Amino acid sequence: MTQAEQASTSEYLQVSWWGTTDPGTTRENNEDAFLGLMFNARRSQYLGKYGSASLSDNDFVFAVSDGMGGANAGEFASKIAIEKITQLLPKGFRVHASGMQSGFTDLFEELYQEIHKALVYLGSSYPECSGMGSTLSLCWLTPKWLYYAHLGDSRIYYQSNPTTLKQLTSDHNHVGWLFREGKINEREARTHPRRHGLQKALGADYQFVSPQVGAVALEPGSRFLLCSDGLIEGLWNKHLLDSLNTTGSNSSPNPAERLVTEAVERSGVDNTTALILELKPI
Repeated sequence: MTQAEQASTSEYLQVSWWGTTDPGTTRENNEDAFLGLMFNARRSQYLGKYGSASLSDNDFVFAVSDGMGGANAGEFASKIAIEKITQLLPKGFRVHASGMQSGFTDLFEELYQEIHKALVYLGSSYPECSGMGSTLSLCWLTPKWLYYAHLGDSRIYYQSNPTTLKQLTSDHNHVGWLFREGKINEREARTHPRRHGLQKALGADYQFVSPQVGAVALEPGSRFLLCSDGLIEGLWNKHLLDSLNTTGSNSSPNPAERLVTEAVERSGVDNTTALILELKPI
């Protein structure tokens, strides 16, 4: 699609979203959190678990955070990450850009640094919050572009056609590096004993908090999946693609619930969260 065609069709796009989270079968509490937020120059509005809206008048932010830490610290950490998004990102409403420009990069850097500082402060101030940290993967939708930022091992996938599912984000651990370098395959990555050892995250003792950022031009029919690592524990990439291809089916009002249910049934050892976005012509 040419730039002129993309600019024209983007004026008539709407985003549909579906999200859900489950504690799994072995955890007592749910340290995952997800967010849907619609905002413009005047107001912000939290979104429900599913719905749809036009991209012509508002920007949207969707995010998944996976907390970590002893006691309930992980649960607090993911909620703090989500809360900071609602405080900081709406101020950047309609930072116009043709591609990924410094305005979005600077806002993402500020957001991740602010969350990191808040988690470190609480972790050092209260014993029950010691070691608290979180991952954070988020998507910011404007009329023409989806901008994303990421830190940790939650993931953002992009589906541009029925046969292709691309992982936009990099898992910030040694196993993720091995997989990206072609040294191990998906099966080996899923069973590797060090797959949960993060090298980058927010809070705790992590020092490298500069997020991975990127941008994707919006086109009708494209889909995005944000998820915590619990979903990957239960489902292979092929299962994710097959399930996304049934998104929007009348038989399932919330296809994210179907994804999470399947993952929990196959694994269930971790909290599991999925958030599906789909771009449609109005």
